[in-house]
Amino acid sequence: MEFLSQPWPWYVAGAFIGLTVPTLLLLGNKHFGISSSMRHVCAAIIPANVKFFQYDWKKESWNLFFVGGVFIGAVIATVFLANPEPMQVHPKLVADLATYGVSDYNHLVPSDLFSWTELLTLRGFLMIVVGGFLVGFGTRYGGGCTSGHAIMGLSTLQLPSLIATISFMAGGFIMANLILPYILAL
Repeated sequence: MEFLSQPWPWYVAGAFIGLTVPTLLLLGNKHFGISSSMRHVCAAIIPANVKFFQYDWKKESWNLFFVGGVFIGAVIATVFLANPEPMQVHPKLVADLATYGVSDYNHLVPSDLFSWTELLTLRGFLMIVVGGFLVGFGTRYGGGCTSGHAIMGLSTLQLPSLIATISFMAGGFIMANLILPYILAL
């Protein structure tokens, strides 16, 4: 049980993630992706006359079980398999973030940036609310999330997924290196 609570090497975790693609294809031509589950949930519980939600969502109910399994797995990992060691953050990143007043690394994300009190600041509102909206909008506009395009789409040689993945990487680089420092300085 000890080895489960330790971080796994990238090549082991990557192999398990990579094996989900052929497994899903062999189990009935299913496509890996998380963002589509929100559409299925809305189609199931919103009895509105919205054309986007009018389809047979029951054919995709397996996806809801998949996402539920991801959630349950996260709860199990957090409660029973948590690594007791403190979060490891590269010293250069610690130094860079210290200039913005970020110093708490006791959780997965710094509470100096992501907390209820931070939400009430301009910086927190931009990062949490506006950022969350942009991620949701981009996911819908791009026809899927990073996991769906980069893992499933690239492995099935889809050109739109290649374009989307290149765009995700370019957008992430621009955000992390050119825009985020200005938001953190607020």
